[in-house]
Amino acid sequence: MPELPEVETVRRTLTGLIVGKKIQSVTVSLPRIVQRPDDIRQFEMELAGHVIQDVGRRGKFLRIIMDGLVLVSHLRMEGRYGVYRNDEPVEKHTHVIFHFTDGTELRYKDVRQFGTMHLFLPGEEFNNKPLAKLGLEPLDESFSPETFRKAIARRTTKIKPALLNQEYVVGLGNIYVDESLFRAGIHPELPANSLDDEQLERLYEAILATLTEAVEAGGASIKSYVNGQGEMGMFQQALRVYGRQGEPCLNCGQPVEKTVVGGRGTHFCPNCQPPGGGKTGPARREASSGRTAKPPKLAANASSRSKSGNGVSA
Repeated sequence: MPELPEVETVRRTLTGLIVGKKIQSVTVSLPRIVQRPDDIRQFEMELAGHVIQDVGRRGKFLRIIMDGLVLVSHLRMEGRYGVYRNDEPVEKHTHVIFHFTDGTELRYKDVRQFGTMHLFLPGEEFNNKPLAKLGLEPLDESFSPETFRKAIARRTTKIKPALLNQEYVVGLGNIYVDESLFRAGIHPELPANSLDDEQLERLYEAILATLTEAVEAGGASIKSYVNGQGEMGMFQQALRVYGRQGEPCLNCGQPVEKTVVGGRGTHFCPNCQPPGGGKTGPARREASSGRTAKPPKLAANASSRSKSGNGVSA
């Protein structure tokens, strides 16, 4: 499933590819993709004639913003958007097509068929599912050590499932939680409410550093993810612990271990992330060196360059 850096990369590339285009008509071939409204024909008819003004993101959800409507889209496991000429063959598993007046099309392809779309009036999307109960945005200015501490510090659950809970902090999935906990030197099974202020500060900075680097690298192409120009994300080359079970820890040389926490495969270094909550760890050394992670400027748009079959997937 795409996490925040991958969805942010999709947002940026889609912004350059579809903003300013006018929807002539919409074709839905797999009705269950559309969750709101219930009537597929209503969905198709309401979108016709609207101009795409911007592409936003809330957590792992895309917000395609139009003049008078907002489409909330979740890619789930294998969702992919691509811009094509209308005379190009439609690939298998293409379930929704937005036909533009300029002779191009935005096509949504989903092999696993788990993706969803919800249509709202502007602003209405934040008060309804699936966005209504989402937590802090870790790359937003409102995300601070204090707001993070308030969201996490009293939770009795283990810290890894707490970070995966989208009602506390959004956008973090399995990859980036493992990476952040490693940077912070925190064992994934420690109860969230057992972390002291220093550990929470380290974890806050580790989350920022990890997500910032991942966004700059275009996300991580662990499976099928590519960006709007058909290019793979490169952050998988910088992973320090995720997927490296049995390999030497890049920090101390001890083998990386894998276990299951909260039903999710979890990678950690038993030395750098001691189960007793010791104060060692890569993030502590990085913080002491004076390097502080800052959120990237998420308003930047991708190039509008388009080519045949330039799918956006995750």
